[in-house]
Amino acid sequence: MPRGSGDTPREPGTALITGASAGIGAALAREFAAHGHDVVLVARREERLGRLAGALESEGVTATPLVMDLDSATAAMDLHEEVTGRGLDIDILVNNVGVGTYGPFADSDLDAERTQLRLNVVLPVELTRLFLEEFDGGGKVLNLGSMAGTAPGPGLSTYYASKAYVNSFTEAVAEELRGEVDVTLVCPGPVDTEFAARAGMGESSVGSVSSNTPENVAETAYAGLMAGETVVIPSRAMRAVDLLRRVAPRAVVRRVTRWVNSGR
Repeated sequence: MPRGSGDTPREPGTALITGASAGIGAALAREFAAHGHDVVLVARREERLGRLAGALESEGVTATPLVMDLDSATAAMDLHEEVTGRGLDIDILVNNVGVGTYGPFADSDLDAERTQLRLNVVLPVELTRLFLEEFDGGGKVLNLGSMAGTAPGPGLSTYYASKAYVNSFTEAVAEELRGEVDVTLVCPGPVDTEFAARAGMGESSVGSVSSNTPENVAETAYAGLMAGETVVIPSRAMRAVDLLRRVAPRAVVRRVTRWVNSGR
């Protein structure tokens, strides 16, 4: 286990970011680099990853690209072995990579569902467990949850469920490790990224009323992580939605979410 917070952690330290080639992951990489952190960037798209690493290195930090497809049963162990084998000391783990499946669950593709569970649930759990052993004198973990994880989500049922797992897991571990390792959950609502297109959500109303930018999510998440906050919701609109769903009857929440996730 990591040593207690009585030992002064290295600052600003190196951040490992999964899903770093685009969207929130790329924005997080730029945010960490802007604050002087070296970064280890993990994604499967080599060209994009290389361009981002080059841009960040031109700003004076060390950016190490690791081209990996994390959709495998051994991905967490493979990544951990690659990082430790290279002698890279990780101070901050950012579990960002994730995918979504859209549409009626009864019509869903089981391979796509398995990929979603591997990337959204199994991978962050395994990486968090593995890298807790590597933190020397502290450390930080930032997990990308979602406002989707605060409610049932007809039309995106398994995606919402996967984020509910991440949300609950992160808050629980944050409490267990309080005073030793800072663990922060960031819960964005809709964000202007490739996510909706990759999930096949072209007909969904998600994001048509309120949306955020990857840059704002990254800036708010970074500030919350550094401040030791447990839960960060980087949008006033989503904070209002969170308050409303807490007081609304569960049946109403289900029906509203189904409407939001349905066609325009």
